[in-house]
Amino acid sequence: MELGIRNRVALVAASSSGLGRAVAEELATEGARLVICARGEARLEAAAAELRSAHGIEVEAVAADLSTQEGVSQVVEAAQSRFGAVEILFTNTGGPPSGPFDAHDLEVWRRAVRQNLESVLLLIQGVLPGMKEAGWGRIVNCTSVAVKQPVEGLILSNSIRAAVTGMARTLANEVATHGITVNNVLPGFTRTDRLDHLAQANAERAGITPEEARAVWEDATPMGRLGEPSEFAALVTFLCSERASYMTGTSIPVDGGWARGLL
Repeated sequence: MELGIRNRVALVAASSSGLGRAVAEELATEGARLVICARGEARLEAAAAELRSAHGIEVEAVAADLSTQEGVSQVVEAAQSRFGAVEILFTNTGGPPSGPFDAHDLEVWRRAVRQNLESVLLLIQGVLPGMKEAGWGRIVNCTSVAVKQPVEGLILSNSIRAAVTGMARTLANEVATHGITVNNVLPGFTRTDRLDHLAQANAERAGITPEEARAVWEDATPMGRLGEPSEFAALVTFLCSERASYMTGTSIPVDGGWARGLL
């Protein structure tokens, strides 16, 4: 299937590893030009070199902290300086700390809001004027299957990912006539560093091994296994394409059937 995004400019957040890296890889396969970013410069530059070598595309790598306004501005300005307007935006942030309500004071909540909500807002604000001027754009937010069915022990993520979802659904209607789509993709339990950290935290609380903690998620998933980042990235890339031009305002889980709701 020809997705029609060759030479489109895609900004992929948190893309040195995990889900962001998988999305960058999939977009590169389709010939998109990339702006990738993460806080760790060495790992980011290694990812950029591998993407250039494997796919023969242009890649701009920007080491920055997207939980700060300065970091977001740095990435957006670098993208615009190198390529002009950003045409595809994939927002992605590391998950906030796990634990119940009583484990988090107000400052922890504020940090989580900055990281998981404000960074998304700032990225969209940075690229949206260029998309409107061009009359074309794709915004895809990585949230969590927790917005369909809250995950026990993840009150911060359950709350803040839901806020992103509400923002995106409203924005989708506001920008639809500009040829811009806004969608959310909801990963379930997927093999990433983030999941390893959650498994370790859950294991310590329950007095079990990380392997046993992962088995709990696998048993709760109808497919009986964890997801792979490439499976998530395939859907994101389709939503970024010309072929998905009539899909907007959606929140689609990639979770092996974990969420039990009808919608």
